[in-house]
Amino acid sequence: MFFRAFYAIPQTMRGPGGVLVNAVRGTLDTLARYVTDRKPRHLAFTTDEDWRPDWRVELIPGYKEHRTAEPIPPALIPQVPIILASLAEVGVDVVGLEGYEAEDIVATLAAKVKTPIEIASGDRDLFSQVRGTEIVVLYPQKGGIAFVDEAEVARRYSIPGRAYADYAILRGDPSDGLPGIAGVGDKKAAELVTRYGSVGAMLEAGVFRNANAEYLEKALRVVPPVRDLAIKVPRGRRDRYPEDPQAVDQLGQKYGIASSLERLVKALSSIPSLTKT
Repeated sequence: MFFRAFYAIPQTMRGPGGVLVNAVRGTLDTLARYVTDRKPRHLAFTTDEDWRPDWRVELIPGYKEHRTAEPIPPALIPQVPIILASLAEVGVDVVGLEGYEAEDIVATLAAKVKTPIEIASGDRDLFSQVRGTEIVVLYPQKGGIAFVDEAEVARRYSIPGRAYADYAILRGDPSDGLPGIAGVGDKKAAELVTRYGSVGAMLEAGVFRNANAEYLEKALRVVPPVRDLAIKVPRGRRDRYPEDPQAVDQLGQKYGIASSLERLVKALSSIPSLTKT
């Protein structure tokens, strides 16, 4: 969400003293729209505390290697603390864990809480978490937000709805630095997943051997988001938003983001179920 806001909003948007706040305002406004449209009863914002964890790189050295030159645009870096401070002051829980990516946090929380769950993310890796229409991904794309449930995953990739990780492992994914299996493209990967059900089943059946089997075994530990991290489920809601209006006012004045903070507060405050158990 940070990145999409940074590139979508002109970098001429600045606060007092010339502080760049395009990503700040874009993130807060985007989140306000999600809350207004989807009316979540509980809400959490997850972060990449480590966007390229060492343990994943040790298994697949090329994992996200192409992003190392500039993992975060320099002009975005100073805006991230402002975004996180804004969310905290408004009353949105921010969850991250050292050594893990946001997708791992999402997958772990999804395994701990009751459905229905909606995951707002532009990361296709999270398609592996969809379950029927009970766990879905709100995926931003040209023309609006796509509602990605298991049927939509099947429609897009011709695979069983929750088999996206297996599919990505086989065909490869340049955006994550996954090499895939030589000669296995989209069609072949879909055929294999449909026939065997999972990469694990393919390994048991001896479909791939030697270097290919070694890659698949490692990829199964790298690609699927971790679902069992030792993190607590956050409150996910407040009795009122914000709990400290003065602190929010001060933050808004300091960075020239008062209108965006106000929109998010208004969106959160408009959901009656947030004040109920």
